[in-house]
Amino acid sequence: MKIIDGLKWRYATKYFNKEKKVSKEDISILKEAVNLTASSYGLQPYKVIVISDPKIRESLKEASWGQSQITDASHLFLFCNNLNVTDVDIDNYIQLRAKINNLNPEDSKEYADMMKSNIGSLPPEILSAWTARQCYIALGTLLAASSEMEIDSCPMEGFDNNKYDEILGLKEKGLSSAVLCAIGYRDDKDSFASLKKVRKSISDVFDEI
Repeated sequence: MKIIDGLKWRYATKYFNKEKKVSKEDISILKEAVNLTASSYGLQPYKVIVISDPKIRESLKEASWGQSQITDASHLFLFCNNLNVTDVDIDNYIQLRAKINNLNPEDSKEYADMMKSNIGSLPPEILSAWTARQCYIALGTLLAASSEMEIDSCPMEGFDNNKYDEILGLKEKGLSSAVLCAIGYRDDKDSFASLKKVRKSISDVFDEI
């Protein structure tokens, strides 16, 4: 299967080719793949910021302990979780769901009320942790999709979230930076590309009951 070949091919790229850029067409495909990601209730409680601006990336590099991927990769995908999920957000989702599937939104009132009750009862820190986990599901889709397209990637948690939030004005938008992924094409000098992938055996990772 192509997905298995792609996942065997990919690795966390340490050095990107500065001159080689991912095309607009391929960025669009990756966006669509991420947008199709599974999320709890289907709410997609996050925003994904695709960053290519060199000046912004220089500022972000300082907040990423100088890691070269921030400025050398073709693009950065920054997954930002919602700090709040309101009744309005849920109502908007129900309306969109009804429109796409030609349903009566009133028929989903019980489902909407259940979501509002469950999500509304979460303390702010628990809610933020929950929405951040949704970002990681989306990140997994980006990694898989890019590997199929032979676009290199490097998922990254090594950055100062507070500084990212400040540089990008995220708190004012009700968002917080959760996880980052640099994408592009590997540089020939990246010796990590030649290393064999190290993974536990299938029997070590999986149990069957």
